[in-house]
Amino acid sequence: MKSAKPYIEKNKERFVDELVELLKIPSISADSTYKKDVLKTAEAVKKQLKKAGCDTVEICETPGYPIVYGEKLIDKKLPTILVYGHYDVQPPDPLDLWESPPFEPVIKKTKLHPEGAIFARGSCDDKGQMYMHVKALEYMTETDQLPCNVKFMIEGEEEVGSSSLEWFVSKNREKLANDVILISDTGMIAKDVPSITTGLRGLSYVEVEVTGPNRDLHSGLYGGAVANPINILTKMIASLHDENNHITIPGFYDDVENLSNEERMKMAEAPFNLENYEESIGINSVYGEKGYSTNERNSIRPTLDVNGIWGGYIGEGAKTVIASKASAKISMRLVPNQDWKKITELFKNHFESIAPKGVRVKVKPHHGGQAYVTPIDSLGYKAAEKAYEATFGKTPIPQRSGGSIPIVSLFEKELKSKTILMGFGLDSDAIHSPNEHFGVWNYLKGIETIPQFYHFFTEMSK
Repeated sequence: MKSAKPYIEKNKERFVDELVELLKIPSISADSTYKKDVLKTAEAVKKQLKKAGCDTVEICETPGYPIVYGEKLIDKKLPTILVYGHYDVQPPDPLDLWESPPFEPVIKKTKLHPEGAIFARGSCDDKGQMYMHVKALEYMTETDQLPCNVKFMIEGEEEVGSSSLEWFVSKNREKLANDVILISDTGMIAKDVPSITTGLRGLSYVEVEVTGPNRDLHSGLYGGAVANPINILTKMIASLHDENNHITIPGFYDDVENLSNEERMKMAEAPFNLENYEESIGINSVYGEKGYSTNERNSIRPTLDVNGIWGGYIGEGAKTVIASKASAKISMRLVPNQDWKKITELFKNHFESIAPKGVRVKVKPHHGGQAYVTPIDSLGYKAAEKAYEATFGKTPIPQRSGGSIPIVSLFEKELKSKTILMGFGLDSDAIHSPNEHFGVWNYLKGIETIPQFYHFFTEMSK
C-alpha cells in the first residue's frame, strides 16, 4: 500500500477542523441533560462515515443511546475488519481546573506536542481516535486502495458501561460478522516508542451508602453518642487496604493471574522514567502494592480505588451536623481470571460484614467487565506490528494496559473474534481529567498507520 502521507499533508487542516467540530458537541452520556447533544453526535458520525465512503450507514436504536453502524463491503471472499469506537465522552468536571472551556477546542503547543495538541473533552478518548478510522477509510476509498471489507460500530454508552451494547451485539451477530476487530481507545508508550496494547484489566464498579440516624443531627447535642456515617464510611474504606497496600477483601486474589519472572522481566524492558512520571502528574513519590514496580501496579495487578465520596455539609462556611448518610463510588480494576461479578459479590459481602452496629450499609453494583489478553502470535497482532514498522520505522512493544474496555471480552464471547488495540494517545493526554488533549501529530500518525493494518492483515490472510 502506498504511504498515506501525501494525502494527509494535503488534507490535514480539514482533518483537524472536522475533528474540532465533532469535539464541540458535549456528548456526555452520564448526564441526561445532554441527551440531545449525544444524539446530535450520533448523526454527525453517521454523516462523516457516509462521506468517507461507507455504502451503508444507519443509526441503530437500542434500549439506550443508539449505535452508528456503517459498512463498505467490496468482496465476500476478502477479510472483514470491524472497527469499534465510541462517540460519548466523560463529564468535564471539575470545570474550574480547565485552562480553556472543555467543549470549545483549542490547539496549543506543549513540550510533548510542539506541533500542537487539541485541548477538549473527548479529544483523545475517544472522538479523536475513533475519527482517525473514519479518515483512514476516506484515504483508502479516495485513492482506491481499500483492500478488504470494513464495518463500523460506534456506540454512545462506553463511558457509562456500554449497557446496551451486549443487547445489540447479541441481536446482530450476522451483521457484525468479521475476521478481526480493530479498536483505538488506548495509547502508546511515547511518540518515538510505538506499542500495541495486548492486555486490558477488567472492572467492577460499585456505589456504597452508609446510613445512620433518620435525619442530620446537631453535632454538639449528638456528637460522641451516635455513629457518624461519614466517620464510619472513611474507616471502612481505609480498612480495604493493609499496610502493604494489599486489598483485604477475603478471596479477592484467589483467581489472580500471576505472571512468571520471565514475563515480568520482559515488561521491564519497556522504557520508563520514574522521575518524569512523577513530574508529569505533580507527585513527589509513587505509591502502591508492595513488591511490584509502578508499571506492574498499573497493569498486571488488581486495584481498588475510591472515585468519589460525599456526605454532610460541603457549602461555604460552617454547619455543625452529623450527616444522616455518607456515600462513595468505588472501582476495582481486575486482571485475567478474575470474574467481575464474583468480585462484586465478594466486595458486597465483605463491606456489609465490616459495618459496625449503629449504621446500615447498602452496596449498589453499577457495571463491570472481564479482563482481556491478545495473543502476540495472532494474525491480527502480527499485521498491526508490521503496520507500525511501516510508519514508525521500528517494531512496536507489546504492552498491557491498566485501563478497561469491558466490551472486548464481550466481542470474543459473542462474535468469536480477536481484538487488536492500536492506540495513539499518550499517558500525559489527561483523559477523564481536566485539560484532556490529543496531539495533532498523534492524530495524523494514526490516520497514516491504520491503512497499513488493512493492507497487511489482508495480505497475511491469503
